[in-house]
Amino acid sequence: MVMGKVHHLIEAYGRQATRDLLDGRRAPRIVEAAASWSSDEEMGTGYIHSGWCQTALPHRRPQDDSAIWKLETDSMTLLVEPGVRLKADGTPCHVGVPFGAIARLILIYLQSEALRTGSRDIQLGRSLRDFLGRLGVSVGGKTTKLVREQADRISRCRLSFHFTRNGATVLVNQNIVDIAMFVDDPTNSAAGQGDLFVETARLSESFFHQLRQHAVPLDEAAIRHIRNSSMALDVYCWLAYRLHALQGDKMVSWGALATQFGAGIRLRKHFKAAFTENLQLAQAVYRDARVTLTPDGLLLQPSPPPVRKLTR
Repeated sequence: MVMGKVHHLIEAYGRQATRDLLDGRRAPRIVEAAASWSSDEEMGTGYIHSGWCQTALPHRRPQDDSAIWKLETDSMTLLVEPGVRLKADGTPCHVGVPFGAIARLILIYLQSEALRTGSRDIQLGRSLRDFLGRLGVSVGGKTTKLVREQADRISRCRLSFHFTRNGATVLVNQNIVDIAMFVDDPTNSAAGQGDLFVETARLSESFFHQLRQHAVPLDEAAIRHIRNSSMALDVYCWLAYRLHALQGDKMVSWGALATQFGAGIRLRKHFKAAFTENLQLAQAVYRDARVTLTPDGLLLQPSPPPVRKLTR
């Protein structure tokens, strides 16, 4: 696929013909995302802390729930310590770090809602369910269990951001929330019964303060059409953060890309193909992103942000 040309092909030949013109396992999905995003009239803005645009959570469930997640890039190191909960018999156990696409969507919701309301206290339950519904996530059955699990992991974990500023190393330790997201009521645990969450989440004061200073706007429609791919979500957020702030062209090596986005891909030789597909998926919902794949890596060029007046 020629990078950045899928929208032009759809406009010239239509959705079905473009599918037939393009090669690649994910070509139909990329074409569908681009066409659906272009015709999506439900506009909205979400937000995410810039730190999450430079790092990432695991794409898949870690094998060890007690292990600390570490991701180190050229600009930042993220450590996520898994939280602990008490079993019915009072025995403590690790719940593991958040992972996958659902965890990312919940984090976007928490941060977007906090900035929308100007409050650290965020209504959960139906509000979160409505948000996920707007993104096309039908909460029920197995999805309910997954959302509850990721919310539990997010509410209990602790973050450490390590980055360099003016030649000095800065360490920021913080929880995402101060108050548990929900009460796990075993009498109401059957799928689809009652509200999914019954309490509010209170963002930690330090996290909320950082968010208000370093929020990156996201196109909610874009998130909607790549919601099932955790790597595409990460790439989209990264491009949303990097491209509009560039003063000139910037080359990012394949090694740096693999460090940031390749966690969970066992063999490095498989990374380029996986990243290319997810980059194309991110570009399908960020039409103005000016990037070019080269033998050396990814060339970034100054681009308009994905959220201006949300006009297409």
